[in-house]
Amino acid sequence: MLFRGVSRVVWFRGVSREETVKRKIRRLEELLPHLKEGRYRIGPHVAKHMIQEGFTELDVLQAVEWGRELAVYAEDERMLVLGYMVIPPRLKLPLHVVLEYKNPRWVDVVTAFIPREPHRIYSRARVAALVRFDGALEEVKWVRPKQLGIER
Repeated sequence: MLFRGVSRVVWFRGVSREETVKRKIRRLEELLPHLKEGRYRIGPHVAKHMIQEGFTELDVLQAVEWGRELAVYAEDERMLVLGYMVIPPRLKLPLHVVLEYKNPRWVDVVTAFIPREPHRIYSRARVAALVRFDGALEEVKWVRPKQLGIER
């Protein structure tokens, strides 16, 4: 059972016991104080998207503050946040923000962008794979394409 404020630790497969890396999963609630206190860095990729797509640093910060986690990438110590840019009186544009929390003293804003398909519906299997915290790897099976009308 997990309690609020308790960090989770993930152990990854495929690494020898001596090389086992302990990765800490942090929640968005834990990162918000860093952003509010100005302990964050805006990456060059964010700046590029801000210029191209017309949003500001304040839009990014507000999207994260009022947003929610879409996915946590534990192996990279990153998370994808979905927030909205609110343009008065009634327009809300979705904004995806990727945060990196490797350093415990600040948060890196890796990228921010307006998604091309904001209302895309993911399958339940895809959502389950995105939010897995146990470090298990998905099984992948490669198959050859079927050739119609040709038998071997």
